[in-house]
Amino acid sequence: MFTHIMVGSNDIARSQKFYNATFQALDIAPSEINANGRLSYAHHGVRFLVTKPLDGKAATPANGGTLSFAAPSPAHAAAWHKAGLENGGTAIENPPGIRQTPVGPMYLAYLRDPDGNKLCVACKVPENT
Repeated sequence: MFTHIMVGSNDIARSQKFYNATFQALDIAPSEINANGRLSYAHHGVRFLVTKPLDGKAATPANGGTLSFAAPSPAHAAAWHKAGLENGGTAIENPPGIRQTPVGPMYLAYLRDPDGNKLCVACKVPENT
């Protein structure tokens, strides 16, 4: 459904530290700051980008918005959350763990990145867990 998702940042180097660490926990390669001053991460044909706003104004998080990344296992999701906390993220919502959702049990973990964007990592778990 998506070709890419882009979020704004007021400090690309700070975002690079955070996203390189959290994506490493999900087996996604780190990003260098490209010629346009952006971070670009690729995984399974989809891109996630981080940029300073093109209008020159401050980056602000989407009110009510959440970006969710797929994790291959609960262990990867827990590592993502830990890496985020160790690299400038803030824990939000309930602690990471299994929750019942409309699509069945999911391991979910939530963070805010250093710019305040609300992030989630999710992993479907077997019904009998």
